[in-house]
Amino acid sequence: MTTVNAPGVRVARDLVLLLARIGLGIIMIAHAKLMWDFGGGSLAGVGGLFTQSGVPLPSITGPANVLFEFVGGVAMIIGLGVPIVGVLMALNMVGAWVLVHTAPLFSMDHNGPELVITLALLSLVLAVIGSGRFGVDHLIIARRRAGAARV
Repeated sequence: MTTVNAPGVRVARDLVLLLARIGLGIIMIAHAKLMWDFGGGSLAGVGGLFTQSGVPLPSITGPANVLFEFVGGVAMIIGLGVPIVGVLMALNMVGAWVLVHTAPLFSMDHNGPELVITLALLSLVLAVIGSGRFGVDHLIIARRRAGAARV
């Protein structure tokens, strides 16, 4: 019988967390790039997209969103601040669901909320579980523990 702490199980868990983080990060970066491109390659243009979508305070929320999705995507890939970034990504996706992806589930107009719901849930799972051993968070925690042990 294998246990959760068995070396093979731990490595498999950490690899799955790494793959999930990389996948989520790539999707978020690609989405930020897509918004940037559709916005004409400027933060003001992204604000214009948010205006068209009826998002409140579009000149602030548009640029903040595209910057967060890019920076948050990079942070998720390297495993930095995963609990915080994961919660913020989930909240961002809930906002996208409520304000932009308002079509019914599985609608054929490409505006359904399935993707943003999935991304929000994955973000929450990663926020709760953390980056795993193949993330920067693990290195920071290990370094702090080693420093505390010396004191």
